[in-house]
Amino acid sequence: DAARENEVRSPLVEAGFNKQNIRDLARQMELSIWDKPAMACLSSRIPYGEQVTHEKLKRIEKAEDLLLAMGFKQLRVRHYGETARIELGQNEMVKFTPNIEDIVKEKFHKLGFKSVHLDPKGYRMGSLNEVLKEKTDYV
Repeated sequence: DAARENEVRSPLVEAGFNKQNIRDLARQMELSIWDKPAMACLSSRIPYGEQVTHEKLKRIEKAEDLLLAMGFKQLRVRHYGETARIELGQNEMVKFTPNIEDIVKEKFHKLGFKSVHLDPKGYRMGSLNEVLKEKTDYV
């Protein structure tokens, strides 16, 4: 695994903590992020083979922050060139009303996305792998 190969240390794991222990401790300390959903590295929102740049990562971060500020919890913004594909948790899809969609599109356009789409399948881990599989199925 990459972390081991690069000798990355995980002090909390080494001290015997797991994710639930850390969340419990954060709640006891009244940290506002105690129940924040786990989020994968922002580069996981960029398709394989595309260059990962600071600009793209900042655009994704700002887009996801906008959605979080609007009350969405489980989400990903996938970066496809000038297109943003929004994935929301299945139970949150109904909150993405036409009015909310208009607001989101306007804000995303200001971030530099030319088009914005809500993925009808919703959030799912590994959705970029689906795109990769589709491409290899035709080879």
